[in-house]
Amino acid sequence: MTDAMNDPASNGPTPSDASPADRPAAGPFVLRDYALIADGERGALIDPRGQIAWLCAPAWHSGAVFSGLLGGPGRYQVCPADPWNVWGGYYEDGTLIRVSRWVTADGIVSCREALATPAGTGRAVLLRQVRAERGEAVVDVDLDVRADFGRHAMTDLRAEPDGVWRARTGPLHVRFTGAERARPGADGGLRTRIRLPEGGAHDLVLEIADEPQDGPLDPRRLWDDTERWWRSAVPDCADTAAPRDTRMAYAVLNGLTSSAGGMVAAATTSLPERADTGRDYDYRYAWVRDQCYAGVAVAAHGPHPLLERAVRFVADRLLEDGAQLRPAYTVYGEPLPPERSLPLVGYPGGHDRTGNHAGGQFQLDVFGETLQLFAAAARHDLLDGRAAKAAVVAADAVAERWAEPDAGLWELDSRWWTHSRLCCVVGLRELVDATRGSRSPEWSRLSAGWSRLADRLLDATRARCLHPDGHWQRAEDDPGPEGALLLPLARGAVPPDDDSLALTREQVARQLSDDGYVYRFRHEDGPLGDAEGAFLLCGFTMALAAHAQGRDLEAVRWFERTRAACGSPGLFAEEYDVAQRQLRGNLPQGFVHALLLECSARFGATGD
Repeated sequence: MTDAMNDPASNGPTPSDASPADRPAAGPFVLRDYALIADGERGALIDPRGQIAWLCAPAWHSGAVFSGLLGGPGRYQVCPADPWNVWGGYYEDGTLIRVSRWVTADGIVSCREALATPAGTGRAVLLRQVRAERGEAVVDVDLDVRADFGRHAMTDLRAEPDGVWRARTGPLHVRFTGAERARPGADGGLRTRIRLPEGGAHDLVLEIADEPQDGPLDPRRLWDDTERWWRSAVPDCADTAAPRDTRMAYAVLNGLTSSAGGMVAAATTSLPERADTGRDYDYRYAWVRDQCYAGVAVAAHGPHPLLERAVRFVADRLLEDGAQLRPAYTVYGEPLPPERSLPLVGYPGGHDRTGNHAGGQFQLDVFGETLQLFAAAARHDLLDGRAAKAAVVAADAVAERWAEPDAGLWELDSRWWTHSRLCCVVGLRELVDATRGSRSPEWSRLSAGWSRLADRLLDATRARCLHPDGHWQRAEDDPGPEGALLLPLARGAVPPDDDSLALTREQVARQLSDDGYVYRFRHEDGPLGDAEGAFLLCGFTMALAAHAQGRDLEAVRWFERTRAACGSPGLFAEEYDVAQRQLRGNLPQGFVHALLLECSARFGATGD
């Protein structure tokens, strides 16, 4: 599309007509304002100014090339030259193709944005198509790629005869098309101004790769391939309780999942759960538990490709590490790097860091979650020989280690956490049930042993962790309420009519909920909301627990309330500040979208 003119005059702005790079640096936006584009191998956050505020390349856990979200250098901005504008936008249904939209004083400008798919592991291609929807559009473009969290400026910047700009930034190679008349700025970046007549459109293509690239960057072909990939990747979900949001949840999970099978917990690092508390972590890795949540959620709707990818990734980790399974890996199955600080300002209230100490913990519940994933796969006849072997490894690990203290779901001190044991009970029982009559005599023998182990584990946990009042408590030495317990209880750790399920859910609703949102647990004696926000995972598990009890209307109420806790782009973070109606923690949080998908699939399937 060629209905545009690149205007190099913007390289010498007057004070009243300065490009964004020449104005004083602006602070970040609240998290609810950011949109995500992702291709499975990496993801970018886009802010209302049209800036790529965050992108790590070439992989999720690589250094950021655009780190403005944490106050770092590197930028890629496409926005109206007129600062008097109102931002909005939407996702094309069932995709992570985003359309940013600005209403200006004189017209309407949009920018269609995506990371091109199918994606390669060493090459990111960012597509942006500017359109003048009403009136003439005047758009500023500002590019400065800075590898490894800004440590490396762009070098060797040159324009080739075909109009393609090339550069280096540290070990990465950059190509940029659609800005033939751009001019380098004093800081080494590229700037230009694009003018479009009403109805006009103009394509920009940015490629960042770990090796030099020479293939064509044809925007029409790249857009066609990307659209086709998303159409084939996301199911219709018309039979669920909230079809459009369910497709969105599936798209997010798909965008967070690498071709190697690993799904990052979130696209970001160091976004604080609460200001200046030190609880801000790097979530750009694949947590085995989160991967299982996603796989089980997908299986609740059908045998879609994300289920097979989750099974493959988890099976590989179990077969490699056995009873020493790590809670988290890179998306390629590698150990996590140690935590280290970054030389950035950080998101307000946060402390910027990479790496995650949780990669070395023992978390017993992970083995139970893997068994639930394999059971879900078996129900769709997707438990192949390799996955079946991994299931045996997981069950043996439970038998070997269930009595040990562990760090648990919340990665705290090693204790005898109730949630961890109940997850293993559910996993063992579900695997036995899902594979009943479908295996060899040897498998039948194993299944009988797993049934006995589940009974033994439940009896021991009941003796040590069931409160005298009849509800399940957090740990053997902690009688407090725990929102996470609702998930294994909803999935069958005890029968639906067991008094402990009803009593536990009542206790969580009474002590850990506020205005329809559910918290994880209490931090000492402080009021809810002081230490952290409501935990959105727990809101959806409350809905599942009510559904398990047959309290369908109540289940839908919890579901709908929790479903409302997203930003305008429809993305969920880990937590929600109820009083301020703000998102907290890393974004977007994969397991929250997974539980939304599961609730919607299960409630829709029964007509709720």
